[in-house]
Order: sequence, then structure tokens, then C-alpha cells
Amino acid sequence: MSGDTRTANPDGATTGEPGTAGPDGAMSSDPRTPEADGATTGEPGTAGPDGITSGDTRTANPDGAMSSDPRTPEADSVTSGEARTPAPDSAWIGASVGRREDPRLLTGRGRFTDDIHLPGMLHAQFVRSTMAHATVVSIDLDEVRQVPGVVAAFTAADLDLGDITARLDRPRSEYVPTDMPVLARDRVRYAGEPLAIVVARDPYAAEDGLEAAKVAYEARPPITREADALAPGAPLVHDEAPANTLVDVSMFATEGIDAVFDDAPCVVAVEARTGRQNALPLETRGAVASWDDREEQLLLQTSSQTPHQVRTVAARCLRLDERSVRVVVPDMGGGFGQKCAVGREEIATAAAALRLNRPVKWTEDRKDALTASFLAREQHYDARAAFDADGRILALDAAIVCDMGAYSCYPFTAGIEPLMASAEMPGVYKVPAYRVRARAITTNKAPSAPYRGVSRPQYVMVMERLFERAARELGVDAVELRRRNLITEFPYTGVNNITYDPGSYREALDLCERTLRDEGWYERREAAAAQGRHMGIGYSCFSERTGYGSTAFAQRKMEVVPGYDIAEARMDTSGALVVTTGTMSHGQSHETTMAQIAADQLGLDLAKVRIHQGDTDRVSYGWGTFASRSIAVGGSAVRLAAAKLGTKLRRIAASQWGIPLEDTELGWGSVRRRGDHDEQDEHGEHLTYEQLADIAYLKAHLLPKDVEPGLSATATFDVFNDGTFSNAAHGVVVELHEGTGQVEILRYACVEDCGVAINPKVVEGQARGGIAQGIAGALFEQITYDDQGEPSATSFMDYKVPTAHEIPYISVAHLETPCAFTETGAKGAGEGGTIGAPAAVLNAVNDALLPTGVELDSTPVTPETVARALEQSPREQPPRKHVRPERTRPEQNRPEQSRPEQTRLERTR
Repeated sequence: MSGDTRTANPDGATTGEPGTAGPDGAMSSDPRTPEADGATTGEPGTAGPDGITSGDTRTANPDGAMSSDPRTPEADSVTSGEARTPAPDSAWIGASVGRREDPRLLTGRGRFTDDIHLPGMLHAQFVRSTMAHATVVSIDLDEVRQVPGVVAAFTAADLDLGDITARLDRPRSEYVPTDMPVLARDRVRYAGEPLAIVVARDPYAAEDGLEAAKVAYEARPPITREADALAPGAPLVHDEAPANTLVDVSMFATEGIDAVFDDAPCVVAVEARTGRQNALPLETRGAVASWDDREEQLLLQTSSQTPHQVRTVAARCLRLDERSVRVVVPDMGGGFGQKCAVGREEIATAAAALRLNRPVKWTEDRKDALTASFLAREQHYDARAAFDADGRILALDAAIVCDMGAYSCYPFTAGIEPLMASAEMPGVYKVPAYRVRARAITTNKAPSAPYRGVSRPQYVMVMERLFERAARELGVDAVELRRRNLITEFPYTGVNNITYDPGSYREALDLCERTLRDEGWYERREAAAAQGRHMGIGYSCFSERTGYGSTAFAQRKMEVVPGYDIAEARMDTSGALVVTTGTMSHGQSHETTMAQIAADQLGLDLAKVRIHQGDTDRVSYGWGTFASRSIAVGGSAVRLAAAKLGTKLRRIAASQWGIPLEDTELGWGSVRRRGDHDEQDEHGEHLTYEQLADIAYLKAHLLPKDVEPGLSATATFDVFNDGTFSNAAHGVVVELHEGTGQVEILRYACVEDCGVAINPKVVEGQARGGIAQGIAGALFEQITYDDQGEPSATSFMDYKVPTAHEIPYISVAHLETPCAFTETGAKGAGEGGTIGAPAAVLNAVNDALLPTGVELDSTPVTPETVARALEQSPREQPPRKHVRPERTRPEQNRPEQSRPEQTRLERTR
């Protein structure tokens, strides 16, 4: 996800804008529309009756064919932001209702951190290091305090704050913890590291104050490259971290793997590097801190994906009880993982507010966001794979190095990228033997944090490059080679000790390829080659582990183990429902989708449901939103809480009628006798929620003795296995332009299976926004550093963010394999688009370069790289091999005994 200057359509579909690019959601189709089973012709300009064309969104019929989606009344309502009211016995889950957030956000009525204005509020900015690695000799702020408008300036010594330390429960041979001071004290480790906080009456005076700061340094040799970090005798970024290594794990090492490689008829290797990126949410980081004398509590309003973790760290650093800290998150303009790590600046802002007893606001400017905020993605893979003569993979061996910058982020640590990559690299393929070594190194760069997909865009790219290379070595069609190796029987426990729940790996790949083939792109590619043009087709096939529970996170041996979530459902005397959840929307439409889950469970009109998030005083603890967990985990907690509330409503009704509980059921806004579906009958054998709430709150003497007054219920949900796996296949058509080296994406098709969709339109926005960020990483975005540790990109003049011109129309087709252990059948949907895009784009580029003999394995693929490759003399190449798959029902690819009953293929808009 590169979320940044891109914008959202009113239905939530984006090209990377924070309104939809969040980390979760569930994906499938709306099974209630008549066109679900009918194939229709495409829009004008399609190459075949079953193809997807730009400008329409199609979905899979049960036979795998694609159909267009004529506009329906509910589809038209998507742009209005109004909730469509279904018939009393229909379901909210699966309905593409309009985003309830949109009217407020699109008309300028949103309230973000920088919109907060409090009486007497001051403004803060940070004196930042101008050197990448140095000893701090002195910090002189005397002249800063004399600048007109400056109220105060503080160093680490002035504030005396505790450090932020992220830990893993691993031996020091595997993990070295490092302390990250809120403000640097005697040493700086990257350009942009905060040294002091300047507080002034307005933002301009604060900026003027920064100019007056005097910092004396004694330079140390900076470490900016992997080779320098790992060189014998290299200067150390942290004295306690030998060889500049924070994480070093070797895993799996199947017995006899070396012999497998020695005896294999085909061994291929890929060395790949991926560029350092910035998640770049449209709204930069920010915080407003103030002290509430009445509550004796610090109120910290901040743009964070994980408010409870911010509370925990703030309380520890400020040496307060957690009760004395309240974190509230207003509307948030994107996060993409960058805002789920606890930042130093928000803690320092809170400390300044406490010291001055006045509200203090800090808003990150774009330069600081680009250079000093959390970064991600700089990784190096050296991988090889062995195949037999029939093209079946025999073994995978990989060495992974992740450049995590100067510090471990809290709470995920520097292990976030190498541990993810090493644990999950085999992915959707049946890999019988596996060995991996994964390291996190520390360098003099801004620290790394999670970023949408977390290592999966990188290792999927490497796996897909290995399959492409093996296909060429064996003379086999690359798509067919994938088919031979895909997991098709479920549940499947891999060589990495992860159990995969049912998915549609083969079906998604078949449908994706068929889409491009039926549209005539293969013929167009051959015609382009005859004209001397360079057109290529590429694919990627992958899974996305979502809904990580406590069990899965505990396997990483984190000191802080996320996983569960808590939700409360509370109904008032008017029958309206307030749902509080520990998740935190930063663009994922939770106000809509969580309301749909609760309304669906209780049979309520959506307008009767209100969602509360992002307030640590409203729910005891929550883990926020990251890792595509919100709908799978948080949504399950919401459904359970609503179900418990529904049971209480039924108990009250049963007591009024003098009948057993099992003779009652929930209707549309009421409880009725089981089997009595006529809620307007003259005998009135139903009680509305308003009537039941009147009893629960105002006539408690009528309640049964074992029912407490009031209407509220709390529930928790956790996943006690390896999580649930979404999956997808991406197909891309590109053309490379000589002279300029431009990579033009002509066609992008995505076939995705993320279980039951809560709101299909929201899911499509998630997929498109994620793909846009994946394309950004494949072709455009990268932050580099010079030998002195100065970052190359300090503005959008240097950091190349793709615009709507570079991002093509993206068609999304959905298959549905419901999850058996989430309460809604939903899997996560937030990261899949980002995961598959770099591999598919890179494979398409290499397919276009086939006549030159040049192969590219690293990203971003720059115009300069492409232009140089196209200058190579054409080489005689064997004809491309393609295998047209049988046009069979996708279900036939999965053995009958391995299919759970609820697994099905569906369609969506």
C-alpha cells in the first residue's frame, strides 16, 4: 500500500487512497442477485464474451465464466452513503450498501488530528539530527527559547522519559533488543532522529525555533548498505548488536535437503532486492495531548492504528498508571501499517503537554514523513529451488536479509519482516523440503515498521520468479507449472508447519488465465512482436494469511502477543444499538461493515446501529487494525456480542409470554414466537426491541430474576490455530516502450477469494487500492541513501508516487470459500492486492523482455533499467509454450473429500 495522493471513488474503490486501503475486510460475492448465475456479454470493446474489460467489474459464474454486472438498485445506492433497507428476512452480510462514512468525509465534515483546536493550545515540532551516525556532544536550545512565539524547548535530559523497547522471547543468538529513546540522548543513529521538542504559540514560530537550535556532533562512520553492515569489523550501529544483526533465525532445514538439490534434474536460482518504501498515508502522523484535571487523566488524541498499544507505551514512558492515560483516535487518513508502530513523537508531545499543563499539538510535515517516519520493504533474497523432470518442486532453499534501519519498532520488533518471510515463503505450493535463514540487520536509516503485506509482496515475487525460471529451463508453460504444484487438498499442513484452511488456489489461477486468453491478449502479444513492439503477460498466484490469533502470534515469541479482540453491543430504550470494538478503522469502512454484521445478527435497520472505535476508555483492551484482522477477528467478536444481546432480548420476551426460550426467535426489529412470521398479526405475538428495552431499563420489576436490568453484552473472539488464508491470482499485460523505457500496464485482472464478503464494494476498493500500492513498489517508489546516510527522497519531486495516469483500471472477480472458524465466514482482504502485484508486473515485464535475453529480478523496475534492457540485441528464443486448461467446473480441481460443505463459488459486483 502506498496510500498517498491518490483519491477514492464514492463507493470506496480506490487506487491506493487511505479510505479503502486498510488491512482487512472479507471478500466474496452477493449471492442474492439473479444475475449471479447468468453469463452476459461484456461491455463494448471486449475481446470475447467471457472476458473482463476495463470499465466493468465482473465475477465468476459457477462454471468459471465471467459475466458483467448490470447496475442494480442497491449498486446505484453505493454512491449515496445511505443504507439500503433489505426485506425483513434478508441479510445485511453480502450487501453492497453505501459507505456510511462517505457523506461526512467527502463533504469536509471529517475530524482528523490536525482539525482539533483546544483553548490555549500550543504547537510542537522536533529538532532532528542532520547526521546519520554521530555522538551528540552538546545541544544548545538557549537561542531557541528566545525566538518570538516559542514557549519552551526540551531535550531528553529535560523530560527524563523511559525508553521504548520491543522484545522477543528468544535467545540473544536469535534476537538482540535495542532501546529506542523518545528523544536521542548521547548518540544519533539516522538522519531525522528527534533530539529535542520545540513548543510555540503557532506552527510557524515552532519552525523558526528549530532554526535556532545548535547541536554539536562527533561523526561516526555511517552504515547504509547490507554489505557494509555485515562486513567483518564493521562499525556498530548498536554496541550490543554484533555484526549489526538484530535477528538471525534458521528454520525448518528438512533432513537431506542438500542431497535433493544435488540429485535434482532442474535447479534454478533467483537473487532479488526490493526497494525501501514509505507507506505514505495521505494524512501524516500527528497528536494532540492535554491534561484533564477533572478525570486526572492525560488525553492523547493521535492518528494511530493501535490506540491501546499507544496507551501502554505512553504510560510506561511517562511513568503513569494506564488508568491515567486515555488515547482517542479521531478520523484517520490512512495508516497502511506505518501507524501501528508506536512513534516517539506522540510520546514526546504528551510529555510536553504534561510539563506545560497546556494542550500541545504536533503535526508531521511531509518532509519528515518521507525521511524520518517508519519505512519498510528493503529486502534481499538469495533463493534456489529444485524441480523434477515433470516440473514438480522438490525443495526450496533461501537466505533472506531485511534492512530494518536503526531501531526495532514497538511492539512488532525488527523480526516483523524476516520472521514473516521465513515462516510463510512456501505459500500456495506443495514444497516437500525447505530451509531458510532470515536476518534483520540494523543500519543508519529511519527504522522499519509493518507495511501492507509485510514481506509477502517480496517473497511471493521471489517464488513466482523461481517458477518462471524453472518453466523456461524445463520448456513448460509457466502457468501449467504452477498448476502442477498448487495445493489442492485441504486442510493442508506444509513443510513450514502451517496448516492451510480451504481455498481456491487452482480455480483462481485458471479463471485469471482464461480471462486474459478469452480477451485475446495472447494473440495481441504475438501481433505486437511481429510489429517490433514489446508486450508481455505475467501472473502471480499466492495466499494471504489473515485473522492471526494469539496462537499464531505467539509462535513469533513476541513479548506482547496480539490476537484476540473484544466487542460490546449495547441497546438503548429506543431500540438503537451502539457497538464498541477494539479494532481501529483507518479507511476500511468499519462504520459500515461492522454495523452490517451487528444489524444482520439482530435484524435491525442499519440506521439503528452506531459503531464506536478508537477510545481506550470505551473498551478494556483492543489490538487495533493490522494484518487483515478486523473483520475476521473483530467482526467475529461483534457478531458474538450481538448474538448474546439477542439471547437476552429473547429471554425477556419469553418471560413475558411464559414460554420456553427455545420457542422464541429474533425477527425484524423484534422477538417473535418461533414459527410466527407474521409480525403484524392481530394477537400481537411479537415484542419490538423498543418494548423489550422499555422493560429492561424502565420496568425492571417485570424482568425474570436471573436477568439483570439493561441491555448490553460483551464478547471476545480469538483464533486458536494458524489463521485463515485468503488467496488470489493476478494477471497483467504490459507494453515496454523503447527510448523512454516506460512500462505501460494495458490490462490488470484480479481473481480473489477472501471468504464471505461483508460488503463486496468495500472489498473491491480494498483490492484495487492494494494493487495500486503493489504497482507502486514494482515500478516507482524507492528511498535510497548516499554514503553519508542522507535520504534521497525529501519531497514528491524525488519520491515517485504513481498517479491515476499510471494505475490502470483493475477488474476484480471474486470466488468464495467461507472460513469455517470465523463467525461470519469472512477471511481478511486488506493486503492481498499489494501482495500479488509486484510479482505479476515483474513477470509481465520479463515476458516482454524475452527476445532480449535479459531477466530482471529486483524492484522497482525503473525506466532506465528497461531502456537499457531493450537496447540488447534480440536473441533467438524458443517459441513460448502455453497450455490451455480444460474448461471444467472449478470445483472439480479439488478432491470431493477435502471440500467442506460450505465451500462454494460465488459472484460479486
